[in-house]
Amino acid sequence: MDDTAESGLDQPTERTTADLLEDDDDGLVEGMDRWTATKYIGPFVAIGLFNLVLLLGWGLDPLWGFMILPPILFISVLGWIAFRTGFASDRT
Repeated sequence: MDDTAESGLDQPTERTTADLLEDDDDGLVEGMDRWTATKYIGPFVAIGLFNLVLLLGWGLDPLWGFMILPPILFISVLGWIAFRTGFASDRT
């Protein structure tokens, strides 16, 4: 006996990351290419790095700067991927 649940609905074919990033010219969402994603995420990266420099300038231990930088970059990369693949605007 099979223990899998079937919804009875026709499921669309699954998209892989390679399919989503395959071609910038005909992306899933018109206008969402690498450059557009970079323009949207750039200000957030700049604000994060500015805050890091400001904290270090106020005398924060450089070890804390090393601990603050990875989350800033990680969230920025997640945002870039979300804009690039259309996940941020493909919410219906």
